Amino acid sequence: MKVSIQDIQKLRKMTGAGLADCKKALVEAEGSMDKAIEIVRERGLAIAAKRSDRATSNGCILTKKVAGFAAMVGVKCETDFVAAGKDFIAMVQEILDMALVNHCKTMDEVKQLKLASGDTAELAVKHRSGITGEHMELDGYNFIEGDGVSVYDHMNKHLLATMVQLNKDNEEAAHKVAMQVAAMNPVALDEAHVAQDVKDKELEIAIQKTKEEQVQKAVSNALKKAGFNLYIAENEEHLNEGILKKEITEADADEIRKIKKEVAEQKAANLPEQMIQNIAKGRMNKFYKENCLVDQEFQFSDGDKISVSDWLKKQDKDLKIVDFKRFTLLAE
Repeated sequence: MKVSIQDIQKLRKMTGAGLADCKKALVEAEGSMDKAIEIVRERGLAIAAKRSDRATSNGCILTKKVAGFAAMVGVKCETDFVAAGKDFIAMVQEILDMALVNHCKTMDEVKQLKLASGDTAELAVKHRSGITGEHMELDGYNFIEGDGVSVYDHMNKHLLATMVQLNKDNEEAAHKVAMQVAAMNPVALDEAHVAQDVKDKELEIAIQKTKEEQVQKAVSNALKKAGFNLYIAENEEHLNEGILKKEITEADADEIRKIKKEVAEQKAANLPEQMIQNIAKGRMNKFYKENCLVDQEFQFSDGDKISVSDWLKKQDKDLKIVDFKRFTLLAE
């Protein structure tokens, strides 16, 4: 049967499907709009299911605030072409708007939101996946409750978003700190807020790195004392290079290997524990300074080298950061 272009366009507007798919669905439904809608949706879900194992490295993150509540939502897809599509962005925006209205606090709550189409947010994403032919998924949700919040969409590209809450209303200061969060990717607000497993892992790394450096220092000193070139002694490739260039003999190479092995073993067995702990503690302090928001060097202070917390005090002696959130689709 023939279907009118008006009906095709109406179905397209209601479902977002392509014109050809809408026409095919209307023909199959014998002109019934309700049945055609159902056909489009069922086909879309089937397509989405087939693509569920595909990688999603693109997408859209949107953030927004209303009185007393701010949130960000991220939906992933496969390509930047789809991510930049108006319909895709509009879907993410509707999900975010509904999350704000309902003050959602978990991803599960977001997934169950009812949108204007009558679908849940989770189902709407699947339908959009079927229409575009790309795998999509609700991938991130964050919120901050209360006032004093500034939201930031980095370069308005919908790939990196942050939210920062201060203890007092100061949009200009909060916005700059939100930019700091985007640029410097802090792991926590301050040392007290760093997760214990992160502290334990970083301390383990700091201790191991310190031990390796002390052993290497001892080996280097022993090699220099024996009169060997440190570049040549660095690894087997350099040793072979030195032999080929006749800068060292095979016997020299064996002696270098012996010194490296024996000195490394001896030093590793006799490292002073207190010295290792002191150096590791210094590394941890550096880690906190580089990764805790309040201690980071503020990047937007017109050239002054100052921490984020000290910069805030210059704006208002009582101004402090209460909370922050960050989410990105960018590889870091």
